[in-house]
Amino acid sequence: MAGEPQADCLFCKIVEGKIPATVVRETATTLAFRDINPQAPTHVLVIPKAHYPDAASLAAAEPLVAADVLTEAALVAADEGLSERGHRLVFNTGAGAGQVVFHAHAHVIGGRGLQWPPG
Repeated sequence: MAGEPQADCLFCKIVEGKIPATVVRETATTLAFRDINPQAPTHVLVIPKAHYPDAASLAAAEPLVAADVLTEAALVAADEGLSERGHRLVFNTGAGAGQVVFHAHAHVIGGRGLQWPPG
């Protein structure tokens, strides 16, 4: 069921403390941790603690938690010194868009030039 921890979800296991992560911020509803395969000098994932498969399902079911994810992403960017330099905030939705872990998450990416389009 959406919102409930999923036994086979990597990010649910991180939230539960079963898999270690380098946590940079935590609130009652969110967790932010460094990506283990960073695509830039700063690459932090911000996730809701509740399980939703993607950003759209999170926003539909829990708009306030979706807002918490965005707020925390902005605070991560500030903490990492990216607010002035700029950063990218990415939500991949679906395998065709590059989503690998099907637990809603935002990528906060920065610390180098970020060309557009990405790739």
